[in-house]
Amino acid sequence: MKKGIVFLFILGFSQIANAQQTIPNDTVHFEGEKHFKNIQQLTFGGDNAEAYWSNDSKHIVFQRSNTKEGVNCDQIFIGKVPQKLGDPFTYKMVSSGKGRTTCAYFMPDGKHIIYASTHEGGNDCPPVPDRAKYGNKYIWPLYNSYDIYMADLNGKIVKKLTTAKGYDAEATISYDGKKMIYCSDKDGDLDLYVMDLKTGKEKRITSALGYDGGAWFSPDGKKIVWRASRPTTEAAVKEYKELLSEGLVAPTNMEVWTANADGSDAKQITNWGQANWAPNFTHDSKKIIICSNHEYKRGFPFNMYMVDLDGKNMEKISRDKGFDAFPMISPDGKKIIFASNRNNGGTRDTNLFVADWID
Repeated sequence: MKKGIVFLFILGFSQIANAQQTIPNDTVHFEGEKHFKNIQQLTFGGDNAEAYWSNDSKHIVFQRSNTKEGVNCDQIFIGKVPQKLGDPFTYKMVSSGKGRTTCAYFMPDGKHIIYASTHEGGNDCPPVPDRAKYGNKYIWPLYNSYDIYMADLNGKIVKKLTTAKGYDAEATISYDGKKMIYCSDKDGDLDLYVMDLKTGKEKRITSALGYDGGAWFSPDGKKIVWRASRPTTEAAVKEYKELLSEGLVAPTNMEVWTANADGSDAKQITNWGQANWAPNFTHDSKKIIICSNHEYKRGFPFNMYMVDLDGKNMEKISRDKGFDAFPMISPDGKKIIFASNRNNGGTRDTNLFVADWID
């Protein structure tokens, strides 16, 4: 999820990184990024993130904000990815323009999307937390007006998928279109739920104290992967519970977990320290790409790393000096989309990049 993504994620972490980055090193393709070829920058300016493919590997849905364009908090856009290097990328807003939106995803039919929105709680952007009040920690607001909606590609909302009071967001869909996995605090903690979209019946699949979110199904439908921030010390538990009571969470320490698609056999696959998040499966379901700042004590850069399903055989696949995150390999395995601070002229802009994916 992108907060401020922007999280939400957009991007508190990336903005912190950019604020401290004094020497721009602008390029669209860094040395050592051997899995990328023919990189093309799709957006220019503002905060653009969480871009995810349609099942036909031709379109993306993403969230963006740009105060210069009057888009003051995240809204949802869709666009067709250029087929040839150098062709323009055009896109249109499909959310209402009201409230804050996040975490969009295509349905398999290519005719509908889901996303979370606060628009029923008010037309204006909801307020961001005063981080100075919390020691300038990175804080996410858990707006209780967030619910998850299904809309067509013209922006018409056709169904409201969640109705519980509280935070419901960070949803993705299984590749067969039958299940939705999302994060909610409806039972008093930030946990993952799997919903059967046909019946509306759902199951809570995490129960340990702490934040569990940003989950994905593997393309073969067998596994899920997600990020978790689990407080263990008495002080950490106290702080987590106090922030949660205020509708906030401070996930600066996260690790990546996997489980079977029904939540069974849950395993922590990273123990890297700091923030490890935005995990996603490769198109063949054999590996996972994780975003992390674990190499850097100062908290940035964030880069992307590829690992086996058990977290072993880590390979660094991106090398921007600020922020690389939100990867998704296209369903046909030919391209990767991701968000990055690269080539932004030393600004805080986070843009979208697409590249041919080289296994």
